[in-house]
Amino acid sequence: MAKLIPDRLIRTRRKTLSLEISRDAKLIVRAPSNAPMYFIEGFISKKQRWIEKKLTTVLERAADSAPRIFTEGQRFPYLGTEYPLSIIEGSDKPLYFNAGFFLSKGHISEAKKIFINWYRKEAVSIIEERLNRYSHMTGLKHNRVKISNAKRRWGSCTAANNLSFNWRLIMAPISVIDYVITHELAHLEEKNHSRQFWAKVSSIFPPFKKSKTWLRDNGHKLTI
Repeated sequence: MAKLIPDRLIRTRRKTLSLEISRDAKLIVRAPSNAPMYFIEGFISKKQRWIEKKLTTVLERAADSAPRIFTEGQRFPYLGTEYPLSIIEGSDKPLYFNAGFFLSKGHISEAKKIFINWYRKEAVSIIEERLNRYSHMTGLKHNRVKISNAKRRWGSCTAANNLSFNWRLIMAPISVIDYVITHELAHLEEKNHSRQFWAKVSSIFPPFKKSKTWLRDNGHKLTI
């Protein structure tokens, strides 16, 4: 195996060494300010198999989340199922859905914007409907609701009990949407991730673990 060299070495007052593989496949090492280089290199060498495994995972995820091309037959996710795109002429709508996506040929140049707008509208409708259902069922009352364009967070709950949900969730199965909704509703009572918090999530949505795992393993694919 070739010797691995860190892309970034961060020295602080910490007492231990740690490794991180960033989203752009860079090896980041955090080390005590007085740790000698030979010690750091030895640590990296011991962790080389773990590093290479993580790098492979990051690169595979990057390939899975590559931007989609708006061409005939390209597939786009909606509520957990991927549907083909058809390019059509003579439509008075830029984009519509009917067991598949139909994009007007005259709007191909702005296809990405049109798709995002369509997804956002669907997210507003479906997420708010599901949120109201669980809120009524649990008696948990929130304040404002926002559909966000966050890069890394699927949902959030502020100290003022305002909730936010990522529009990309509309690409995931409805059970995953339900998990994120109940996750944020549980934060209305528990502002942390304690045992009490997860017990609350489980009481609202018992199969949450399966949805949580799905989102962890597939969330990077929810993009266009």
